[in-house]
Amino acid sequence: MTTTTLAVLVPLLPFLGAAAGLLLGRTAPGFIRPLAVLPPLASLVLAVLVAARQGGGTAVDAHTELTPTGSVPIELALHIDGFAALVAVLVTCVAACVQIYSTGYLRDDPRYPSYAALVSLFTSAMLLVVYSGDLIVLLVGWEVMGICSYFLVGHYWETPEARAASLKAFLVTKLGDVPFLIGLFALAGDAGSFRLTRILGAVTSGGIDHPTPVALLLLAGVAGKSAQFPLHTWLPDAMAGPTPVSALIHAATMVAAGVYFIARLLPLFEASRAAMVVLAVMAAVTMAGSALAALAQDDIKRVLAYSTVGQLGYMTGALAVGDRGAAVFHLLAHGAFKALLFLAAGAVIHAAGTNSLAAMSRMRGLRDRVPDAYWTMTVALLALAAMPPFSGFFSKESVLGAAEHVTQGHTAHAPGAAGWIVLVAGLLTALLTAAYATRLWLLAFRGRGTEAPDHGRQPLAMTVVLWVLAVPSLALGGLAYRVLPDWFDGRDLTPTLLTSILGTGLALVGGLLTYGAWQRTTALAARPPLGAVAAHPEADAGLVEAEAIATHRPAYGDIAYAPDSADPGRLLLGPLHRPAAAGFHLDAVYTALFVRPVQAGASLVRFLDREVVDTYVRGAAALPRLLGAAVRRAQTGNVQTYVSALLAGTVVLAVAVLLVATGA
Repeated sequence: MTTTTLAVLVPLLPFLGAAAGLLLGRTAPGFIRPLAVLPPLASLVLAVLVAARQGGGTAVDAHTELTPTGSVPIELALHIDGFAALVAVLVTCVAACVQIYSTGYLRDDPRYPSYAALVSLFTSAMLLVVYSGDLIVLLVGWEVMGICSYFLVGHYWETPEARAASLKAFLVTKLGDVPFLIGLFALAGDAGSFRLTRILGAVTSGGIDHPTPVALLLLAGVAGKSAQFPLHTWLPDAMAGPTPVSALIHAATMVAAGVYFIARLLPLFEASRAAMVVLAVMAAVTMAGSALAALAQDDIKRVLAYSTVGQLGYMTGALAVGDRGAAVFHLLAHGAFKALLFLAAGAVIHAAGTNSLAAMSRMRGLRDRVPDAYWTMTVALLALAAMPPFSGFFSKESVLGAAEHVTQGHTAHAPGAAGWIVLVAGLLTALLTAAYATRLWLLAFRGRGTEAPDHGRQPLAMTVVLWVLAVPSLALGGLAYRVLPDWFDGRDLTPTLLTSILGTGLALVGGLLTYGAWQRTTALAARPPLGAVAAHPEADAGLVEAEAIATHRPAYGDIAYAPDSADPGRLLLGPLHRPAAAGFHLDAVYTALFVRPVQAGASLVRFLDREVVDTYVRGAAALPRLLGAAVRRAQTGNVQTYVSALLAGTVVLAVAVLLVATGA
C-alpha cells in the first residue's frame, strides 16, 4: 500500500466511524464503543506508518483536481512533510486516548453515542487540516472543527453555562474566520492557486503583491482558532463541556490548528516584517496575560485553559522569531502533557462525583483518594513548569533559544524587536507558569476544603490512559532533541546554556515563592480571629477555621472565612488578583465596544420598523379602507333601495338637464 493511500485512510477512518456511530447510536448501542475506539487506534497505526515512511525527508505530495472552476483551481491535495507527519501522530494518539478515557468517564451518559461520533468527526477534521495541501480543503476541516466544538462544548446543554459557552466559542472563532477567509482568497488570487506548494513558490519568487495585509488577515483567523489575544476569551468558558473534550481541544485539535497553519505558511509571514512584529506582540501579551489570569483562577479547568492560552503564546512566539521547528516541537510536547493534565483533572472531578467541585478551594484529601491522578498530574505539572528533564523543559527552551538567536542578529527571517519581545515575555511567563502550576498542585492535593464523598476507584480505562500519557510527558523532550532534528528543518534542538539557566532559575523562583505564599496564607488562615479564642478557649482555632471553610459558614458566628483564604495567588497578585480572576475584564470591554452598540443599533432599527415604517404602511392602507367602508354601506343588498336610488338619480339628472336647457 502506497504512502498516499495510507495517508488518505488516516482522516477517512475516524470520519467513517463518526458516520456509523451517528447512524447506529439508537439502533445498535452495543457497537458504539468499538466504533468510537477502533477507528482512531487504526488511524494512529497508519499515521505512525506514514511518519516512518516519510522519515523527515522529502515531502509526500499528491493531488488531483476536485472541480474545474475556470480560474483558480481547487484540488484534493496532500502535502506531508516532517511536521505534518509528527502532528498527525499526536492528533491520533490524543484522540485515541480521549476516546478510551471517555468510555469510563461518560459510561452513564445517555448522550454518549452522539458525543463519541462528534469526537471522531472532530479528529477527522483536524487530520484533514494537517495533511491537506490545498487551502480550500484545509478550510473545510477548519470549519468542521468549529461546528464540532459548538456541539461538544454544549454537550451539557441543560445548563445555561454550557449553552452560553458553546455559542460564545462559535461566534468568537467565526469573528476571526471572516478576515481569514478574505485573506485566503487574496492569497490565492496573488499566487494563482490554492495549492500550498505553489503558494510557497510564489512567496519565494516575490509573486505575492501585498504580503502584509494578507498575513494580518490570516492572523485574525489564527487568533480566533488558537485563542490568542484578543480573541482568546472563548477558551476558558469552553470548560463547561466534558473534560475529555477539553483535553482534545487543548492538546491536539482546534487550538493547535492556528499554530500549525502559520508553521505551514511561515515564509509568507516572514515576507512582512510588520506581520512578524504584530505576531510577536500578540504572543507576548497572550503569554503574560494568560499566566496572570491562571494564577487567579479557582476552577481547576479554567487554570488549565488559561495555561493552554499561554503555551500557545510560546508557539506563536517561536513562529514570530522565524523558527517553526521550535513551535512544532513545543506543540508536540504540550499536546502530551496538556492532555494528561486535563484527563487527570477529569479523574479528580470524577472522584468528587460532580463537576461543580472543580473549585480547588473546595478540594481536600484527593492525594490518597486518586493516587494515579496525583502522580501523573505531578509529572504533567513539572513538564508544564519546564523543569528538567521533563518534556516541557526541552520544548520551551527551544523557543527561548530561538528568540535569543534573533536578538543577537544571527538571522534575517525575523526582526530583532520580535526576538526581544518574545524573549522577555517568555522568561516572565516561565516564572508565572511555575507559580500557577505549583499553586494548582498545592490547592488540589494539599488543600483544606470540603472532603467530597468517596465514589470508589476510577475506571481502569481512565487510569491506564493517564499512565500512557505520562510517558511522553516525561521522555518526549529528551528523545526528540536527540533523535528528531531532521524532522524540524535540521535545526539543533539542544537547549542553550543561557536561556536554560535563566528559564529554569525563574521557574524555581516562581515555584518557591508560591510555596512560601501558600505556607503563609495557610498559617494566617489557621490563626484564630482576635477574641475568638478568648470567647471559646476550648476550641481549636485550626479546626474551627477548617470547618468554617468546609461549610462556607462564618466561624464563631461573626467571623467570615472566605473559601480562598489560603490561596497563595491572592497574596502573590495583590491588587491584580481581582482583574486577573475576571480575565482583565476583556468580556466587559467587548460588551461595551461591540455588544451594546449592536444592541442599540438593533433597537433603533426595530423602532424605525415599528413606529415609522409600520405607521406609513398603516396610513397608506387607511384611505382605501375608509373608501371601501363607504362603498360597503351603499351595497345593502335590498332591491327596493337600489330602485329608489335609481329613481332619485333619474330625477336629479332630469332636473339638471332641464335647468341646463332652460338656461340655454
